[in-house]
Amino acid sequence: MTSIDELFKAHSATKRKFDPSELDPSQAYKSLKLSPPSDIDKRSQAFVAEEDEDEAGPALPPDLEDRAVDDDEEGRFFGEGMDENAVEAMDYLDSKDADEAIVDDKFDAAWLRRLCLGLQKKIAKNADLRAKYEDQPSKFMGSEGDLDEAIKALSVLSDHPEHYAQFAQSAGGDLLGLLAHENTDIAIDAIEIISELTDEDVEAEQEQWDALVKPLLEGDFLTLLIANFSRFDEQDEGDRSGVYHSLGVVENLLSQPENTETIGKERKLLSWLIQRIRKPEKPTTQNKAYAAEILSILTQSSTPNRRRVIEASGIDIILTLLAPYRRNDPESESAEEEYVENLFNCLASLVDESEGKDKFMEAEGVELCLMMVKDGKLSKSRSLKVLDHACGYSEPSPPAEAQANGTGSPKDKGKEPLPDPENHAATVCTGLVNAQGLKPLFGTFMKTKQHDPQTTEHILGLFASLLRSLPGYSDARFRILAKFSEKDYAKTIKLVTLRREYATRVAAFDSKIAARKRGLPREEQEEIDVENIPARLDKGLYCLERIDAILAWLVAEDEGAKRAIVKALADRDESLTDVKKTLQAQLVGVLEVDASEREMLETLIGFLS
Repeated sequence: MTSIDELFKAHSATKRKFDPSELDPSQAYKSLKLSPPSDIDKRSQAFVAEEDEDEAGPALPPDLEDRAVDDDEEGRFFGEGMDENAVEAMDYLDSKDADEAIVDDKFDAAWLRRLCLGLQKKIAKNADLRAKYEDQPSKFMGSEGDLDEAIKALSVLSDHPEHYAQFAQSAGGDLLGLLAHENTDIAIDAIEIISELTDEDVEAEQEQWDALVKPLLEGDFLTLLIANFSRFDEQDEGDRSGVYHSLGVVENLLSQPENTETIGKERKLLSWLIQRIRKPEKPTTQNKAYAAEILSILTQSSTPNRRRVIEASGIDIILTLLAPYRRNDPESESAEEEYVENLFNCLASLVDESEGKDKFMEAEGVELCLMMVKDGKLSKSRSLKVLDHACGYSEPSPPAEAQANGTGSPKDKGKEPLPDPENHAATVCTGLVNAQGLKPLFGTFMKTKQHDPQTTEHILGLFASLLRSLPGYSDARFRILAKFSEKDYAKTIKLVTLRREYATRVAAFDSKIAARKRGLPREEQEEIDVENIPARLDKGLYCLERIDAILAWLVAEDEGAKRAIVKALADRDESLTDVKKTLQAQLVGVLEVDASEREMLETLIGFLS
């Protein structure tokens, strides 16, 4: 059986693209939804000079060209528009060009040695002059100009990654040392080159990329890079560029999942990122949005990173930063919109952790998100996403007996349960109900159109989590069951209607996959199944699984709901057997199901038999 980590590592879009880790199939899908394709290209160059276009008029008609030559009585002009001396000079140059064979540059080992040697000589000369004329900058500024050119000449290496290993061995340490150069412009040059060489667009093999990056990380690169943040003054255009490219390097390094732990351990970086996203700006700058993105990547990719940010009061800080967007949307396709999106993504990752759920409750995050559900526009679906993650089950289930008595299991009716103190999700779910959250959730559910699939996904995820985690026979549980029974079970019937739509979409997708697998060996068929799991979830399987879990809970706990569900299914010749098949498929599918999820599914299947 394939784990979710193996699945998304094996089928990442690019060879070094970030691959989040997940705990179970539903969390995998939810985590992937944290980072939807952005409408804003934040990797565009920060500073690009515009080139003036040459202006050219139309050619003279032939008769006018002839007349111009005929009228040249003094013989100062010829057909080419040059005087005699100029023509002779051009003829001489043409003859020299004809005599010389054109030789292509060879980017071989000898070329690399010259490149590295040139850089080292410029570094040594500059260091010598700086030491000799410390108080006379005019004496060493020329050498820094030469050093600047030598650093920028390294750019051509990005077209020849086959030389990365030798470059790292010969001059990697020299380049690394330039990050601490007294002149921040030189340090920025070095950062830009490292950003360019490590960019994912470079056509480097994994081994070539590693041959350059690993020696840098082993050489205290991160410490030097982070130290420059305190030297850069973003009021200056050059320093602002330095911050941007420094963040670009961090993002490039994070494209390798194994680097997330190394980078996350740099507390100074996390501290700087948190302070940077808090800096007041009007309008929001690209660097502020980029800092929020890096923080989002770090928290999505690693549980230890999430806990470090939580310990640094990250949840309270992010909620404070998001509060102004309760009613006010950022400008569309702006850096501010990107910034807000990244803050929501970061918050959704943090509340996946048990500690995050507790801090979220303490900071009144549930109440703020519910206000955004009521009043927000852009923030509406994002706050639903955060609530979906906050209510998600993140702790191992207690033994079956304890679950029957306290965590919403329909077993052993008649016993008065107590909330499981270790079930942090139950605490958030209870808090959501007590904060009058059911009315806006169900109101949004009934109004949601099919063109808003993200909102539907998050609401279905919330319903499934509430039914799973709310304590059995508690007031909060009775209230959600009552909501599904309102108006002759209108909300329950809508669930069945939605189920039919998602089941149709999944069946159509499965038919295409079946056609692809026809006639192939068993091993290749299994590879196709694994490869298409993300697409299958996106085509509707995720929502179908959530709906059938909700329907199973309602069947188990409400006889009236059971009758309404059976009747609505029968309208299209369906039955509870179809719901049961979806839950059974989760148990025997290629994705691993953890013990608590398996126990819940088996219990629900028993009520559908």
